[in-house]
Amino acid sequence: MKRFNMINENFICDNCKRKVTKSLYTARDHCPYCLYSKHLDINPGDRLNECKGLLKPIGIEKFKDTYKIIYKCEKCKELHKNIVHNDDNNDLIIELSIVK
Repeated sequence: MKRFNMINENFICDNCKRKVTKSLYTARDHCPYCLYSKHLDINPGDRLNECKGLLKPIGIEKFKDTYKIIYKCEKCKELHKNIVHNDDNNDLIIELSIVK
């Protein structure tokens, strides 16, 4: 069973280098500007993954009444998903949704 450890903190994005402020309503797990994330967790918020690679956004999928960003780790190639935040870059979300 997965356990969720809520970590909501400011960080500097390893991809675009912008300062990202913590979310006002849930844990911030990716950059709202470039949508990249970092492969830090085995279970949400545990920070136990040794990979630490960049998670590149590669797609979008419908999830309940919202969407999830699909990621591929640039280091270990694992796939991950994170829920879209209301302040994410909508232009990039739309670009990810276009089938190529």
